[in-house]
Amino acid sequence: MPLLMALTTVATQAQAQDLARALVEARLAACVQLHAIESIYRWQGAVQQEPEWRLLIKTTLEAWPALRAAVLARHPYDTPALLAWPAEHASDAFAAWVNTEVGPAS
Repeated sequence: MPLLMALTTVATQAQAQDLARALVEARLAACVQLHAIESIYRWQGAVQQEPEWRLLIKTTLEAWPALRAAVLARHPYDTPALLAWPAEHASDAFAAWVNTEVGPAS
């Protein structure tokens, strides 16, 4: 099954940890990496600057619809960024691991 990398951001470390754990426990992601970042963006006509937490989500193309729904249902933002792109050229061992960990338990 083809792999995807997905990305979203939340405001706090606790929100990032809760969302990441929920995705991995539901077998929608094999792994979620959490990174503290600083975001500068335009929102409601004004430039904002805020600390955020970025979640880099390792998943499969097949799991994407359910992962998307789960993230959007749990996300604390009104307009969350949620992006995904193909993870091409992965090592065979990594791709096999992601495919084993995402989806129904064996």
